[in-house]
Amino acid sequence: MTRLAVFDCDGTLVDSQANICVACERAFEGAGLIPPPRADIRRIVGLSLVEAMQVLLPTADEALHRSLATDYKNAFHAMRASGELADEPLFEGIAEVIETLAADGWLLGVATGKSDRGLAHILAAHGIADRFVTLQTADRHPSKPDPAMLLAAIAEAGAAVETTAMIGDTSFDMAMARAAGVRAVGVAWGYHDVHELSDAGADVVATTVPDLLHMVSPR
Repeated sequence: MTRLAVFDCDGTLVDSQANICVACERAFEGAGLIPPPRADIRRIVGLSLVEAMQVLLPTADEALHRSLATDYKNAFHAMRASGELADEPLFEGIAEVIETLAADGWLLGVATGKSDRGLAHILAAHGIADRFVTLQTADRHPSKPDPAMLLAAIAEAGAAVETTAMIGDTSFDMAMARAAGVRAVGVAWGYHDVHELSDAGADVVATTVPDLLHMVSPR
């Protein structure tokens, strides 16, 4: 039986909110717009960029949403090139959870709204890239909560929905898990509140990182 644990990245594996907020603020400022409050920016973490801009500016047209998404990418790349990026640490205990699950025979994957490049950078920086057998990003899939990236991860890993868990910090992750028919495991240390995770269909919510070890087992 192939067991697969698929992790979200931002807010689940790593604390990346500082860089996301700055890049978003610069994108808005470059377009002559007042940036949204950081609390609002944190709430869109996990969505693909165009969809995120739609949430932040619901009355704007598609052209502006796409332009802001491009400006966000450019701002992030410029921050990386200049060495401005703040540290994006793994949440305490995540590395140990990854090692324990792998040692216990779990296959591991990532499903994220980040780009291929952004995800590769994060995993390489923390020396954990080799732990994941499937990496699904916004470059190849519709935005969460569409289940496409999660279903692709299951197929690539040779797993089944019955033996797969999706682990994430947002309601988008939980809704994606429900749409794919897999176990939905929320985490309380990310960017959406626990009640939002439950309302979106979380089977369980881990309040501490070590809790994940006994919560990922599918039904």
